[in-house]
Amino acid sequence: MKPLPILAALMASAAFPIQALDWPQWGGNDPGRNMYSPAKGLPEKFEPGKFKKGTMEVDMATTKNVRFVAKLGSQSYGNTTVSQGKIFVGTNNDSPRDPQHQGDRGILHCFDEKTGVFLWQLVVPKLKSGKVNDWEGLGLLSSPLVEGNRVYLVTSRCEVICLDINGMTDGNDGPFKEEENYFTKDTGKPPAKIGPADADIIWVYDMMEQLGVFPHNASNSSPLIFGDMVYVCTSNGQDWTHVNVPAPMAPSFVALNKKTGELLGEDNAGIGPRILHGQWTSPSRGVVDGRSQIYFGGGDGVLYAFDSKPVKEADSDFLKKVWWFDCVPPEYKAKDGKPIKYPASDGPSEVNSTPVFYKNRVYVAIGQDPEHGEGVGRLVCVDATKQGDVTKTGLIWDYKGIHRTISTVSIDPETGLLFVADFSGYVHCLDAETGKVYWKHDMKAHMWGSTFVADGKVYVGDEDGDFVVLRAGKIKEMLSETNLGQPVYSTPIVANGTIYVSSNSHLYGLWDSALQTAGKDRPGAVDLKK
Repeated sequence: MKPLPILAALMASAAFPIQALDWPQWGGNDPGRNMYSPAKGLPEKFEPGKFKKGTMEVDMATTKNVRFVAKLGSQSYGNTTVSQGKIFVGTNNDSPRDPQHQGDRGILHCFDEKTGVFLWQLVVPKLKSGKVNDWEGLGLLSSPLVEGNRVYLVTSRCEVICLDINGMTDGNDGPFKEEENYFTKDTGKPPAKIGPADADIIWVYDMMEQLGVFPHNASNSSPLIFGDMVYVCTSNGQDWTHVNVPAPMAPSFVALNKKTGELLGEDNAGIGPRILHGQWTSPSRGVVDGRSQIYFGGGDGVLYAFDSKPVKEADSDFLKKVWWFDCVPPEYKAKDGKPIKYPASDGPSEVNSTPVFYKNRVYVAIGQDPEHGEGVGRLVCVDATKQGDVTKTGLIWDYKGIHRTISTVSIDPETGLLFVADFSGYVHCLDAETGKVYWKHDMKAHMWGSTFVADGKVYVGDEDGDFVVLRAGKIKEMLSETNLGQPVYSTPIVANGTIYVSSNSHLYGLWDSALQTAGKDRPGAVDLKK
C-alpha cells in the first residue's frame, strides 16, 4: 500500500486532468475553427452571484464556481480570446473606463487572466456615416487573434488593426504614432491624452478607404493567420435601400501582410453583385492533400474554398477559388416558378456562421441578420477534397431541420457528435459523420452565439440570459441552467482550465471551486484568498 500522502496526491491529480491551453483566436488553437476544447475537470453548474445594492458590481460571496467577474459595457457580442496571461473581449462604451471617452464607442478590453483586473483598452470612434455602416451601441464584434506580441482584429470602422499585446505599458511601438488622434477621430474632440491604460496601435488598414467596401450596419470578422498573411472578410454589403450594393466590384475577402498591413491578395469570386444583405463571417483553414485551403462563407450563400497563396494576374494579386458550394437549395430560391425574395422566411440566406474544417470536410449553416427574424435554414457537410463547382458532387449530407442561424458548429472528437444552435432557439445534436439527428433542445429564446463542447459537456447561452450546460451525448440531458440577468450574445470558451462566458454586461471566469486547492499551482490558477 502507498503512504496516504502520496495516495492523496495521486487522487488529486487524477481528479484534475485539466489541459493548460490558451485560446488565442476564434476557434482556439484550431485554424479549422471547431468550437471544442480538450480540457477536463470543468464545472457543470455555477452561481453567478447577486449585485451589490444599487450597483452593477457582483458580490463574490454570493457566487459559486466563479473565479472572477469583470464589468463590460451594455452590449457585448465580441467573443473572448485568452493568450499569454491576458484576456481580450469586445464590448461598447456604456461603462466608460476613461472620462476622456464618453458616448458611443467600440471598445476592446484587455484584462489580466489570473485576476480579471483591467489592464488597457482600445477605443474606436463611430463612423461619421452613422448606423448604415456602424450601428449604434453594438461595440466591437470581432474576436481578436493573438500571435506573439501582436493582437489583430476588425474594428467597427471596417479596419483591420494590429495592436501591441502590452498596450502602452511598454511604450509606443511600431510605425503608427497617431493614437491620440485615432481615439477621437470624427468626434469633434481634441486629441486624447495617452496613458498606460491605452492601446498601442502598430498599424491600421482601412478597408472602406483602401478597398471601397461598404459595410452594411456593422463590420465583423475574426481574423485568421497563416504564415505571414492575415485573412479577413471585408464586410462589404448593401446600403440603406436593402437593394443596392454600392461597391459590387469590391472584394469580399482579403489577405494582408501581418507585419505591415499591406494588401497581398483579394478573392476572385466576384461575390459583390450577388450579396443578399451583408457579410459578417470569419474564415477558417484546412489542409487537403498537403495544400492549405481558406474557407469563406459568402454573402451570396455560397461556401468558398480559396488557395491560401495569392497569384498575380495582370496588376492584381488574387486568392483563387479551389472549389465552391451553393448552400442555398433550389426550393429556398423559387416557388411555383417565381423567385422568393430575400428576406422572406422561406427564402434564401447568406452564410453568417464560420465554416468549420474537420477531417477533410467543411461544416456550415446558412442564416440571416437576426433582425429579419426566424426562417428556414440548412446545415451542410461538404467534401473538401474536390475542385470546381461541387454543389452537386460535394455534398456528403445536409440537415434542413435547422432554422436560420448565425452560429458555428462544435464537434466533439471523442464522440463524433456535432452540436449547433439556431436563431429560433434550438440546440441540435447530430452525428458528424452521417448527419443522423439524435436530439433537439429548446432554449425557448433566440440564440446569437455558438455551442461550445468540452469535457463531455455542451455550453451555450441565449437572448434571455439563460446559460445552459447539456451532456455531450446521444441522449439529451440538461445538467444545469443559470440565468445571468442579461442576454448572452457571445460564445463561451475555455482557456487554461477556466470557462469564459460573457453576458451583455459582465465577463465571468468559471472553474470548479472544489478543485481550487488541488489545482492552485496550475497555469492560470488564482489564490482566491488574496
